Amino acid sequence: MANHYVFKDCLPVAPLKLAALDGCRELASLVNDHIVSFRRQDMEELIERKEDLNYRGYHVDSYLLNFTCPRFGSGEAKAILGESVRGTDIFAMVDVTNHSLTYKMFGNINHMSPDDHFENLKRLIGATAATCHRLTVVMPFLYEGRQHKRNSRESLDCAMALEELVAMGAKNIITFDAHDPRVQNAVPLNCFDNFMPTYQFIKTLLQHEPDLNIDKEHLMVISPDEGAMDRAVYLANNLSVDMGMFYKRRDYSKVVGGRNPIVAHEFLGSSVEGKTVLIIDDMISSGESMLDTAKELKERKAKKVIICCTFGLFTNGLDKFDEFYKKEYIDYVITTNLTYRPKELLEREWYWEADMSRFLAAIINSLNHDVSIERTLTPTEKLQRLIQSYRAHEGIRDLEARL
Repeated sequence: MANHYVFKDCLPVAPLKLAALDGCRELASLVNDHIVSFRRQDMEELIERKEDLNYRGYHVDSYLLNFTCPRFGSGEAKAILGESVRGTDIFAMVDVTNHSLTYKMFGNINHMSPDDHFENLKRLIGATAATCHRLTVVMPFLYEGRQHKRNSRESLDCAMALEELVAMGAKNIITFDAHDPRVQNAVPLNCFDNFMPTYQFIKTLLQHEPDLNIDKEHLMVISPDEGAMDRAVYLANNLSVDMGMFYKRRDYSKVVGGRNPIVAHEFLGSSVEGKTVLIIDDMISSGESMLDTAKELKERKAKKVIICCTFGLFTNGLDKFDEFYKKEYIDYVITTNLTYRPKELLEREWYWEADMSRFLAAIINSLNHDVSIERTLTPTEKLQRLIQSYRAHEGIRDLEARL
């Protein structure tokens, strides 16, 4: 019985609705199933306690909102609601990285870009914000998150996007592993929650590596650059292992593909010889720098190289990863299911997936009840219990239910 999901002293602030845009409906369906399960257990436990949960619509078969975003032949679109949202607590879910969706414009087929997904999100807000009780945007991959600061004559796209969402009526914004969470300073009077998948990474790793030794002699955490230092330090401290870091020397006299090319990777840290190393970062875009880091570690005689990234975009395809796997430069890649993953990726033998749907469902369920999410924001206690259970040689496949 998931007792920690039973909120016996409070009711939801309003009936819950999950408004999932097209690119995010697979994840939203998993989240919906978990919330249905949580609330079914709530009802059973409250009945056992002979307590009455007198709240219409608390436990239903589905919390998914019925709506569509059709397009005209010109490429313009609109949001159409299939049901009333008056007085509801809406969680609008969007995956701006899903490039698999297409639409017709003047008879031509176009793939949806992050801009298209963001515009559809605004259309949904425009159709619901006036009558709903509260609207929260769930955007796992923060739109324009890498454009979080101004260098020379540049636009501040992420800050502008956040201000626009707030101005339209979004009360809360939920994201995961923001490239730089300080971008929330653009909307200082609104709630901005940035969650990390550290626990899910370790849980997935331990499920696939049952013989992993978690100590300084056998395991090490690596930051591929200075930007991932906070993630690596937090994970290394929780695992009680050493941490190393690469820094990139770039040629600032050139710009290739919108960025300065990397000349070399320099390593700072103790020896990785004979160790399993975890490279942790927020995303794999083209994967170029991540693969270079993995190659450098294997040339330094690392036993295994496992890459852990929240978002696996693989913008240049999977061929290079296949090549490095065959050459044994990488052993495994772990990413979450918070963004679109093509079928070809899921079939790769070097790929493991960290399921975030239950975690996201717990966040949404908690926020709908207006209860504290402090333990969710920093899952240190849960992570420590997982590691202790693993070291005690207990089974971890059902550990999530106990934690």
